Amino acid sequence: MNPKRCAACKYLRRRCPKDCIFSPYFPPNDPAKFACIHRIYGAGNVSKMLQQLPDQTRAEAVESLCFEAKCRVDDPVYGCVGIIHLLQTQIQQTQNQLAKTQAEIAVAQTKFSQTHNSDFM
Repeated sequence: MNPKRCAACKYLRRRCPKDCIFSPYFPPNDPAKFACIHRIYGAGNVSKMLQQLPDQTRAEAVESLCFEAKCRVDDPVYGCVGIIHLLQTQIQQTQNQLAKTQAEIAVAQTKFSQTHNSDFM
């Protein structure tokens, strides 16, 4: 076994060529990263996607694929959309709470100014 093989080539049980498309993005010390992506997308599809991208965007694409694959493993039905929906719901609840708090502050300020003004009369 060659210890320099990337996680993808180790997982696929093949030799890691010098020009391996996976080696810059799947280091040998993180085999779970490739396993998750392979489970959802397949090695061939990931290879094709990476080859179609410019070199400077591949690392970000791999991180995105990894995140999306982990989400899909955790929630096979909704994947990332489930997290997005949850976050949108939390944002809406927070905005509602903020509006309620601002209204309460406005009412309290009005009451304070009315009682403060009536004390001077």
